[in-house]
Amino acid sequence: MKLKAFHKLSYGLYLIASEYRDKKTGYIANTVFQVTSDPPQLAISCHKNNFSTRIILDSGAFSVSVLKKEVNMKIVGDFGFMSSTDINKFSGINYLKGQSGAPIVIDSSVAWFDCKVVKSIDMGTHFLIIGQVIDSDEISDDEPLTYQYYREKYKMYSPKNSPTYIEKSKLEAEIPMIPVQDIEPEHEHFFDGESYVCAICGFTYNPEEGDPSMGISPGTRFEDLPADYRCPICNASKEYFKKV
Repeated sequence: MKLKAFHKLSYGLYLIASEYRDKKTGYIANTVFQVTSDPPQLAISCHKNNFSTRIILDSGAFSVSVLKKEVNMKIVGDFGFMSSTDINKFSGINYLKGQSGAPIVIDSSVAWFDCKVVKSIDMGTHFLIIGQVIDSDEISDDEPLTYQYYREKYKMYSPKNSPTYIEKSKLEAEIPMIPVQDIEPEHEHFFDGESYVCAICGFTYNPEEGDPSMGISPGTRFEDLPADYRCPICNASKEYFKKV
């Protein structure tokens, strides 16, 4: 079975949010799809170990915010790699209160849906939760963020609790090795430097590219990064980066 075939399936990136007894929660998902048109219903896939899953099931409601292509990566870092049990993800975030009672994040979003849970199906590691859309709105005409664009731009993989998770080592095993003598001269510089990968979220720091989002100019070696440099995705410190 060729695992990279799964990367040919199309996904968007969304922010799922809910609230129960004054506890707000939210996470980044790439599995949201419409299952019926009359009435309009959306389905989401939630890992049983996620704190958000219990909040959604207890409250009977959730919102879906469709993220824009040039998303604020702090939102991805907080909602995608941090737990609502550890931080207040909604601090400094613009959101609405939906008819269902769920918070609706409007920052870095192009549209949103407010849903009432009508059914949940036990899928083993995940619950497939189906919600009827009771309200929705379009925020902007900006292009929505796709998982392919996110993966290629930020060199990211699905987190372990994602329904699309594939072990990175298994994916890398499928990549054919290219003999050095077969590489075009203009590409040789790719072998000159070393990259560093965040062990928490998988973000790759490439010295040739630097990290413009954090004010790091291209050509900056990892050793020359400020001592307080942190991963732009999950906020992990330098000690969590591994050389590859």
